[in-house]
Amino acid sequence: MPSSTENTELGLYTRAPFTLHLEQGRSPVVLVCEHASAFIPPELNRLGLSEAAAKEHIAWDIGALKLALALSEQLDAPLLAAEYSRLLIDLNRPLNAPDSIPEQSEIYSIAGNQKLSEQTRRYREDCLYRPFQQQLARLIEQRLTSGHPVRLVAVHSFTPVYRGNARPWPIGILFGHAQTYAQRLINGLRQYPINIGINQPYQITDDGDMTIPVHGDAQHIDAVLLELRNDGLRSEQDIKTWAKRLAPLL
Repeated sequence: MPSSTENTELGLYTRAPFTLHLEQGRSPVVLVCEHASAFIPPELNRLGLSEAAAKEHIAWDIGALKLALALSEQLDAPLLAAEYSRLLIDLNRPLNAPDSIPEQSEIYSIAGNQKLSEQTRRYREDCLYRPFQQQLARLIEQRLTSGHPVRLVAVHSFTPVYRGNARPWPIGILFGHAQTYAQRLINGLRQYPINIGINQPYQITDDGDMTIPVHGDAQHIDAVLLELRNDGLRSEQDIKTWAKRLAPLL
């Protein structure tokens, strides 16, 4: 790892940057949960946030990991899940994206991300970002090399209200090139009385996303991103309901 007297975070990232569940899972689906954790090393004092704010959606995707784990078990599918908060560095953003290391998130100013030295930024990249991207690339390549088909599914959650605007979709299916695969999921979900967001509440873009365009579309792999509204992921029953709905469609 790089070292520098200007790097105030040297030695803080002792926890592994990711967990890999069911690496040898037999499903063609490879699950990814880039925003699985709200963990920030205690030495960073929650990047200046209050204890409550550091547990909010700005720090992680609430409920996403539980759903991803449930899908992993039901499908016998590998799952790569982050072990650090996206506030340190967002694993689903290109490194040149403005919010790769956000200085502001929604209404919150992230003091601990402001005026970072280049050495500190690079250190986060080397400790957290690159190992995750390399592991995902390796996982996909190993399966392709061994002749296994691969479908890439990223699991996220979103807030019911954003900047005062209510979001009416309990689930969104986001995709770039994988329109046929995405449509299969959308058609399957239409058996339920829910409002399905199609490329809502976000859209996949090359300059704003990493997993789907880089590890999926660019590799000619079917890839979709599931966005679940987090008020529908608050209980164990919620998780079971969504896993039961989604697993047969994936």
